[in-house]
Amino acid sequence: MLLKQHLNMADGEKPSEGLQLSQEWLEAADCRAELLQHLKDQVPQIFCLKKELSPPEEEDLTQRRLLHPLECFLFGEDPQEGRQKLQQGSASSQLCGRVFKEGETVYSCRDCAIDPTCVLCMDCFQDSVHKNHRYKMHASSGGGFCDCGDVEAWKVGPCCSKHDLGAAAAMDEAVLEPELYERAEKLFRVLMRYVTDFLVWEENFELSAELQPRLKDNVYYCVLYNDEHHSYDHVIYTLQRSVNCDQAEAQTHTTLIDKEGRRAVKRGTLRSCQQAKDLIRSNSEHISLQPLRVEILHATVMAHQTFALRLGSWFQKIIGYSVGFRQAFCQVALEPNADRDRPCLISRLMLHDARMYKGARKIVHELIFGSMLMDSDFKRLFAIEFTKHYKQLQKDFISDDHERSISITALSVQIFTVPTLARQLIEECNVIKVIVDTVLELLREHLDESNRFFFLGYNSDKFSRIQVIFHDLRYILISKPCVWTEELRGQFLEGFKIFLGFLKCMQGMEEVKRQLGQHIAVEPEWEAGFTLQIQLRHILAMFQDWCSSDDDIMLQAFKECHSALIECNNQPFHKEATDFYMCKHILLARPYKVSQEPVSIHLPISRLLAGLYVLMWKTGVIERLDNPECYDFIQLAEHPLRCVVLAAQVTAEMWRRNGLSLVSQVYYYQDVKCRDEMYDKDIIMLQIAASKMDPNHFLMLILLRFELFDYFNGNSVSKDQDELMQWNRLTEEMLFLLIAIFGERYVPGISHVTKEDVTMREVIHLLCIEPMAHSTLVKSLPENENHETGLEAVIAKVATFRKPGVSGHGLYEVKKERLMDFNPFFYHYSRSQRSKAEESQKKRRSQESNDKALRPPVPPTFSPSFSRIVQLLCCDVFIHILRRILQRAAEDRSSVWTEAMIQRALHLIGQALVEEKTQLESCSVEDVTFDFSLKARAVGSEHGKSLFLLLSKIKALPSLEAQKDLIKWLLQMFEIVKCIREKSSPTVSMDTTKPEESSQDKEKAERKRKAEAAKLHRQKIMAQMSAMQKNFIESNKMLYDNMPEMGTQEEPVTSSESSAMEQRELCITFGPLRGPTPAEREVLTCILCQEEQEVLPLAPAMVLTACVQRSTVLTQCRGRIPANRTDGTGTYPLFMPPDLAVGTHTGSCGHVMHATCWQKYFEAVQNTTRNRLHAELIVDLENGEYLCPLCKSLCNTVIPLIPLEPLTFNYENAEIIGQHLTLPRWIQVLAARIRGLKSVMQDNDVQMDGGSSGTTGLFGDSQPDFRSILAYGVQESRKFSDGIAEMLVVCATTVHRVGLKTAPNELCPRVPLMAWNTCAFTIQAIENILQEEDKPLFGSLQNRQIAGLKAIVQFAASQRLKSSQGVIQRHFADMMGVLLPVLSRKNTPSILDVDFFHLLVGLVLSIPSLYQEEGIDLQPSAVSSAFNNMYIFHLVTMAHILQVLLTSTDSPAAGDGEETEEARLAAELYTTVLLHTGRLVPDLSGGSVAQRVKAGIEPFLRSAALFFNCLTGVHPPEELFSAPVSSPGQMEALCSYLALPFNVFQLFQDYRDAVSPMLQRWCGSPSITKALQGKTQTIRYPRRRNRLIDLPEDYSALLNKASHFQCPKSTVDERKHPTLCLVCGAMLCSQSSCCLSQLDGEDVGACTAHAATCGAGVGMFLRIRECEIVLMASKMRGSTYPAPYLDDYGETDPHLGRGNPLHLCPERYRKLNQLWQQHCILEEIARSLEVVNVMFAFEWQLV
Repeated sequence: MLLKQHLNMADGEKPSEGLQLSQEWLEAADCRAELLQHLKDQVPQIFCLKKELSPPEEEDLTQRRLLHPLECFLFGEDPQEGRQKLQQGSASSQLCGRVFKEGETVYSCRDCAIDPTCVLCMDCFQDSVHKNHRYKMHASSGGGFCDCGDVEAWKVGPCCSKHDLGAAAAMDEAVLEPELYERAEKLFRVLMRYVTDFLVWEENFELSAELQPRLKDNVYYCVLYNDEHHSYDHVIYTLQRSVNCDQAEAQTHTTLIDKEGRRAVKRGTLRSCQQAKDLIRSNSEHISLQPLRVEILHATVMAHQTFALRLGSWFQKIIGYSVGFRQAFCQVALEPNADRDRPCLISRLMLHDARMYKGARKIVHELIFGSMLMDSDFKRLFAIEFTKHYKQLQKDFISDDHERSISITALSVQIFTVPTLARQLIEECNVIKVIVDTVLELLREHLDESNRFFFLGYNSDKFSRIQVIFHDLRYILISKPCVWTEELRGQFLEGFKIFLGFLKCMQGMEEVKRQLGQHIAVEPEWEAGFTLQIQLRHILAMFQDWCSSDDDIMLQAFKECHSALIECNNQPFHKEATDFYMCKHILLARPYKVSQEPVSIHLPISRLLAGLYVLMWKTGVIERLDNPECYDFIQLAEHPLRCVVLAAQVTAEMWRRNGLSLVSQVYYYQDVKCRDEMYDKDIIMLQIAASKMDPNHFLMLILLRFELFDYFNGNSVSKDQDELMQWNRLTEEMLFLLIAIFGERYVPGISHVTKEDVTMREVIHLLCIEPMAHSTLVKSLPENENHETGLEAVIAKVATFRKPGVSGHGLYEVKKERLMDFNPFFYHYSRSQRSKAEESQKKRRSQESNDKALRPPVPPTFSPSFSRIVQLLCCDVFIHILRRILQRAAEDRSSVWTEAMIQRALHLIGQALVEEKTQLESCSVEDVTFDFSLKARAVGSEHGKSLFLLLSKIKALPSLEAQKDLIKWLLQMFEIVKCIREKSSPTVSMDTTKPEESSQDKEKAERKRKAEAAKLHRQKIMAQMSAMQKNFIESNKMLYDNMPEMGTQEEPVTSSESSAMEQRELCITFGPLRGPTPAEREVLTCILCQEEQEVLPLAPAMVLTACVQRSTVLTQCRGRIPANRTDGTGTYPLFMPPDLAVGTHTGSCGHVMHATCWQKYFEAVQNTTRNRLHAELIVDLENGEYLCPLCKSLCNTVIPLIPLEPLTFNYENAEIIGQHLTLPRWIQVLAARIRGLKSVMQDNDVQMDGGSSGTTGLFGDSQPDFRSILAYGVQESRKFSDGIAEMLVVCATTVHRVGLKTAPNELCPRVPLMAWNTCAFTIQAIENILQEEDKPLFGSLQNRQIAGLKAIVQFAASQRLKSSQGVIQRHFADMMGVLLPVLSRKNTPSILDVDFFHLLVGLVLSIPSLYQEEGIDLQPSAVSSAFNNMYIFHLVTMAHILQVLLTSTDSPAAGDGEETEEARLAAELYTTVLLHTGRLVPDLSGGSVAQRVKAGIEPFLRSAALFFNCLTGVHPPEELFSAPVSSPGQMEALCSYLALPFNVFQLFQDYRDAVSPMLQRWCGSPSITKALQGKTQTIRYPRRRNRLIDLPEDYSALLNKASHFQCPKSTVDERKHPTLCLVCGAMLCSQSSCCLSQLDGEDVGACTAHAATCGAGVGMFLRIRECEIVLMASKMRGSTYPAPYLDDYGETDPHLGRGNPLHLCPERYRKLNQLWQQHCILEEIARSLEVVNVMFAFEWQLV
């Protein structure tokens, strides 16, 4: 916008000057020379040479003197007119092309995107069809651009509504006029070369001859460049010591260096700049071994480089005007150089990219984005140039220290992912060969003498940069071709051969040899090899996918792969072939012992061959393979078999001395990240070999490589326990391998299954371990090249979803009907997973009253090419192996067998029987060659050692009790198979098993009966336990929650029926009918010493943990916190303003301690906390903070527990006094006492120090009215123990210090005021919560709330005993002045400026001070208190009713029909008020007035009921216990309890004589007149109830809001952290230097500063791009909390890691709202910090 204004100004000022210059350039013979001459003259004058200009001045001069003439030349007329003509003839672009900033949210459609790199910007996504599809969202790393409009990027919906396909045709028509195009080409050629020359310029002092100035000034710049070795602090430190700048200036320099890549830090002579350079280098070398990069540039060089950069952004603007300009620019940038040895301009810039600074790179990259990548033809030409220089660009990137996001190599994703372009690059440039050659060349230094990789001592940073190149290869292969051309076939196969050459360098790399004797000295390097394997995982799968799409390619690739494998000579045999004999079978094989010879886990070519072989069978290409018999599958399977054996031996702990590196390799070999192209392919290769070899020979080979051949031949005997254990473990692993080879058929091609079937099986087995969250399942499944697992397509078929609650996440549970597919020896299980799954499934079967046998599932049938594998399980060697194993078990020699071994053997028998049964059922008996059951019965039967008989023997073994059910099932299966073979009736053939079955049925029935009986017994016991527990809790609540439930007061244990009846009748808290205070004995247990003590006034103090904090939860003026007046002026804290701007809340967790125990604990905490590194983050010792010893809640004080005085009320006395003490009389007595006290206080002021010479009598005649207040009943004040008195001071001091943010001062006159205020505010906060949740006023309070509330009220009531009586009396008089204007107090606010509940609490708790006499501690009697409280309450209520009426802005309309007495009185009162305030009296609706008043005063009445209940202990009516606050009848119950008439307006009638003059005085206040005239803001009643802001249901709406957020204090286009305040809805710029501000003399971030004004230091923020809540409390403390947004799978997504669509969870947001309203944020922060042990503090104040 600024640029446009300057341009318009330039056009308006001197339009002719620019046109004249442009005309001269056009007419000149050498236009280029003229243009350069102008730049030579003007550029140094504007940039750098003279004194530095301000950015607006510099921009203005640049526009007028440079850019405006250039635009005049371009358009050939006034630029503004030229632009208008272009706009008329142009159309909007089909491509969006928005370049993403770092951190910007981008979207990808999982249904429609060609690959995951195809993304949309926020605006295009919102206007596209993909919004309703399965999409992902994530934060961009910067540098990419929006693919909206690119038809090759999307299967459906390539354009949003703004970038429709119709724009393409319109753009083709928008061609520039030839003359304009010619001028553009001419100008662009000159300027683009100028820009290129200066961006690659390396001469610091000189310019080219064309631009060299005549006179060279001695003005130089010392320029500091960005690097990735030095931190911010290092650079700031260096600058402060090198160029004499202060910290703020150094910070500015450093920020700009990091952003732009360089910055001039000094301007001066060559000598001064050289000195600065030397200082910077020397100072930076002290910190880091590598000095900062500093250059000295002459001012003219600096000027031209600066303008060249400015021209880059100008080019972007110009080519945005028209497609023709863009094409002209691309033509110039890509046209070949006249000197054929030199590259084109854009190539020069690309080749120099790594040497350019960050700002220049960004300009070049954005130019490429906005020009060549927006046009398909020029994109192809650019891609060819990019590929031509690819190797050099990658080499430069490897040696560069900047991130890839600002490297030219990052553009590969924009080129290689376009399918048509990728194929063209393969055909024309063989890009596959280029990429693989680049990797090979960069890794050449890591090749050993055998031409295999060896990564010992590699550079991890360089290696991580090389890995990025594999992404480019993946991009090229991401879309396989549908149509193959001969050129594409040839080039692809050539690239494939080069790729095989790379794999040859990996085949057999990093061999390991078993360490014997002593442990390996140095752990070998292994991470690099596996990192390569992980990078190649998808590439290998994609090569196989490409090969499978064309038969010729498949055949050729298989042959090439086989040839490459034969050429590899890793781990050769060192011995000649030998004959091995077993079960009359002879195997000719070459010996090789994995435990003695070297072996490698890296066999990519072997595994690629296995994958290609399966694909050949799947596609039928195998039939075209020449001489398939010439392939030696024993040789091909040799290395994979060694690898499997290595893994088995590591599991058997034979390689312990080789250290953890080998254990880690075996772990990753079988882990989900690598297993697809490692372990799984090895199993496939063994299956291929098993399908081609004689089954006996194959098993003998397996035994040989497992080094178990002699062991199973009976030639190997040992007594060494370690060796026997190794043999046992190896046998277990060998059997497991046989289970996998025979049973793992879920591979397309090996059996007739689909990819969906494979995924389903994986999911079933994962869910058999335990119910899992969606994200856990995704992590446990292999991803394809598009990062998809296929989970969504199958999950509904195999699992049911269990939704989450207010915490946790949603879980999937496997469907029961899918459990039949469970295989306890699933080959992808880890050892721990297998154990968990087995335990889980046995437990499930047991609960369902089934046997615990985990049967092998029925597998899919092998495809014909692999059908011979089944013969493994019925060959002689297999029967021999199983017989040997079961025979050892039958002989019960524990050292030569294990239960795991037997379990695997039984599983194999089960697999064989299931296979035989399946074959017999699918075809005739004569056609079935699989005869396992026959051999199992026959072989060895003559000696009673057949498999069948051995099974029967081991069934009785006690040590195999766990396998008993499985053995039973196997014996039954033998009989079933026998029946099928004999084709006999099952009833006849199964006779032998009938007794077993019937006994089994009986056993089952008996178990079921017992289980049901046990269940009933448990239920009965649990019901009894529940009743006992309930009874115990009711009787001993203090042990649990430290205070009794308020509900139990109805039925005190000691009270009789008559007293209970009386109590129910007298549910009135004050007045002549005040109810009794029941006697309650409180015996509490200290949580520290566990000793019990009764709470008594004179007993040692017991205290309640508490936390005092400032709060704005109830505020009516959010963000306006009044300044704290420490000079004593102002009305707060004496009068709380009605807007409740800031209150002081005191909460408690409800745990009780002895005061002495707490003091010891607190001292211990202080001592130990100072020694813990991170503890200061949790508790602030200086402010008295500690964690509750039991629940770890944050506390900062304790409240002493003070018992209620039991009271039986004297109703006769009350009745007599009531007749005399009317309201007018009470007011007179009170006024007389206050006036008398004033004179006494004045006397005391004079004589305070001298003391009093004597005391006057209580009923002296001198001032009869002064003491008449005492005539209505007095009693002696309560006495407290020293411990309670001390704790009263401790608590009051904390409340005063925290509430007023002042230094602790127990003598301050405001201490009692703050105690009363925190009491009132805490009650109002609790009432607010109950109203919000619509819960009963008394019956629903948590025990900790009841305990805290009672303690706070009694603490506040006791304040008058610890403070100066004069101070308390003065406070009372001041507060009473609001209600009784007759007292004429100074600075008395009007009734509109006071919160009446705070006033009520203060008056009630301070009035006893009036009864104080000199030398005698007196307090009013129960009857006096009852009348005092009643009259104070009635006066306050009437004033509050008037307050509600005065703040009602709209007049109620006249109502129809008859009006009640209540309505009549309401209308009468309202009329009186209107008259007193001088307003017109309209036609009134008394009913609506009454309704409004009752609604307005109801919160006040509820708060008063809570207060008086805690103060007096009088039981409230039942309606307030059980019914929600919004239910009918609540108002009547409140009025009854608070001694009010049901018709509250009756008060004004009852007290008409006393109140009428007061009413006039109240309404006549000047401030009320101002308020009614609208000059001051008033609060309406009932007050607005604060909640957290409403959040949108769809999270993308918040992201959209964040994407349009602009920091108000920054114009730079850098990454921001938009953060939403959930309390007020303000959007803030978090964690950014632009929004730092000062708070209490310290730099703080935007959130901290906002929390100080919005929440009194407490804040709750949503970081939108991170999708997490930040809780803040004070400057130094905060924590993160899960956001209330869940995906469709019931999971949160912090930092948008998974990127699934998110939706608001109302329950979780409600919980957050409760956390805020209940003042639990501090507690939550403390608990989270306690859990997370952090060594270094996070700087929360900068958030």
